[in-house]
Amino acid sequence: MSDLSNFSDEFWMSQALDLARSSICVAWPNPSVGCIIVKNNFCIGRGSTQSFGGSHAEVCALHDAMSKQYILEGSTIYVTLEPCCHYGKTPPCVDALLKAKPKSVVIAVLDPNPVVNGKSIKILESAGIKVKIGICAEEAIWLNIGFFSRIITCLPWVRSKIASSLDGRSSLYNKSSQWITSESSREDGHYWRARSGAILTGIGTIINDNPVLTVRHFPVSRNPIKAIIDDEFLIDPNSNIFDGSRVVIFTAINNKEKDKKIIDKNGEIVIVDGIDKHSNRINLSSVMKWFAKNCINEVHVEAGPGLNGKLLRNSLIDEIVLYMAPIVIGDANTFIKMPAIDHLKDAVAFSTLESKLIDNDIRIRLYNHDRWNWIKKTCIYKK
Repeated sequence: MSDLSNFSDEFWMSQALDLARSSICVAWPNPSVGCIIVKNNFCIGRGSTQSFGGSHAEVCALHDAMSKQYILEGSTIYVTLEPCCHYGKTPPCVDALLKAKPKSVVIAVLDPNPVVNGKSIKILESAGIKVKIGICAEEAIWLNIGFFSRIITCLPWVRSKIASSLDGRSSLYNKSSQWITSESSREDGHYWRARSGAILTGIGTIINDNPVLTVRHFPVSRNPIKAIIDDEFLIDPNSNIFDGSRVVIFTAINNKEKDKKIIDKNGEIVIVDGIDKHSNRINLSSVMKWFAKNCINEVHVEAGPGLNGKLLRNSLIDEIVLYMAPIVIGDANTFIKMPAIDHLKDAVAFSTLESKLIDNDIRIRLYNHDRWNWIKKTCIYKK
């Protein structure tokens, strides 16, 4: 234990955020939270959210400190999300904090869930505990962007992972283009699968590639749902996608004989009522509402240009994770299929969140600025 005196609230909260990141692939549908307990300028306890149904970060940190026989009274507790004050799978975390008798609690961001949303702060303050809110707030929101999106907008955060060449091509016409990006980029892509609640693709990808869509390289507490947009119910019950994990088929057609074969393989058929009048296809907004109702915070899209284009035209892509290889392919399939426009002002615009070099590839994260602003403005605490 080293002397970390004079370190700021931002320093300790950044440590708590690192702990939260370590649990991002196991916590869903709960948000991943980190907690640090500091006394006399030393960290005496730390914890992060356990897999669904397990202990929350605050309780883990308190147990960590008590296991080392530290006295909690008079400490400062840093937590990346407002502690819960209701019974769910576990008792209220705010009760455990009250028993610890800290002198102060520093919170990154309020919990937007109406059953919490500021109530825990009032409970702590009424007990004479000083509460500070808003330290590293934007980082905390981004960390659990899907949770905030689902609670605030009643829609999941939809993230599309795309691999392309420098000239924006995703595959050759002869379909012999595996792999455009490096092995390191493909491994990195599994992180986005692992943290999501559902992996979404289109029937074209299933027919052409016959993928399994499993999570590899990253430990998960449970696998994401595999979801397929299949307007005309063309899915083959013998596809690799049916490996025993949960598979959901969104379609507009009912076929009782095929239904039974799919259900026997842990598949589920969801008949989407709303039909998009412009394309005579299932309404993708209805699909996203289904995800939100089923506690899916983040939807990870790995699809061809057709489904990516439909999602984009319906304003249903919130983030793009683009892996760009330093190659030029020429005439080939683009990664997104969109109709031509006559004016640049009609282009779909994204903001850049970050860029990163992975081997010889570049990973660029782009996001929908309007959606982000809506979520951020709702969450940032104003006393």
